[in-house]
Amino acid sequence: MQFENTTIYLAPRGYEEDLAKELRNVIAQRGRLFVAEGAPQQVVWAQNVWLEPQAVAIESIGDAARKLKAVQRNWWLHSVDHHRRAKLIQDKLPHVSAKPLEFGSRPPEGQLGSWTLWEENLVVASARCTSPFPDGEVIFVEDKEVPPTRAYLKLWELFTLLEVRPQPGELCLDLGSCPGGWSWVLAELGAKVFSIDKSPLAEHIARHPNINWCSGSAFALDPRHAGKVDWLFSDVICYPDRLLEMVRRWMEFGECRNFVCTVKLQGEDYMKAVEDFAAIPGSRLMHLSANKHELTWVKLG
Repeated sequence: MQFENTTIYLAPRGYEEDLAKELRNVIAQRGRLFVAEGAPQQVVWAQNVWLEPQAVAIESIGDAARKLKAVQRNWWLHSVDHHRRAKLIQDKLPHVSAKPLEFGSRPPEGQLGSWTLWEENLVVASARCTSPFPDGEVIFVEDKEVPPTRAYLKLWELFTLLEVRPQPGELCLDLGSCPGGWSWVLAELGAKVFSIDKSPLAEHIARHPNINWCSGSAFALDPRHAGKVDWLFSDVICYPDRLLEMVRRWMEFGECRNFVCTVKLQGEDYMKAVEDFAAIPGSRLMHLSANKHELTWVKLG
């Protein structure tokens, strides 16, 4: 098999079918890896993209390690076959730390390549990938005491990848906020959080001095009455078209600079709404490591 003029895409665990539906010109698949002809495609269901895959014939475990090290220092193995042989090759490469990241730390700055043992004597490797994290997965040192659910990891990951986050004193709306994980993240950053949900926040979250909770529907707040808002956040469970309608209303009538919303992929025609979100100028759709069958939509002012 030839790998020239191809791009390799790594699907998130369990979402291989979503990536398969999104990709064009797929010529091979091994587990979560998809090989497609041509330049990189604009896709959201790829956890990492191997931008310059090359096939390298090897004669031995040592030969494979020497050839990889001749290209660059740092490599991460994504094993799809011949697992023991691949592990022995990786053991001869410089160690790459995959320890969990402390929130607030910057993403790794060094270039991290990805490789796999496609056949017993054939390495497929790409020195350049879209993510500096191993397999594109962002793993944090978690706070297992304060956040009421693990949903807070979505914001930790997003702010780490974008290297943009609410600043102290900025006003954030958290719509559909119960039980309060997102409000907690924003408040801990020093932002002023106006949290809206029909259900109350977890008691210890509601006591945070930067959080003001109001009982109500995420969809009932009139943007024309809200005044200037620095950030609008929504992790509310709803159909994508309803979320899109709310976002469009805020963009038309509100004064909000930045948007971060989780698009829950439910309903028969959710892809139409996803396409409409993607078409909003200046916005971005992405699947985070912390996302399930959902996408994160971002629009920064």
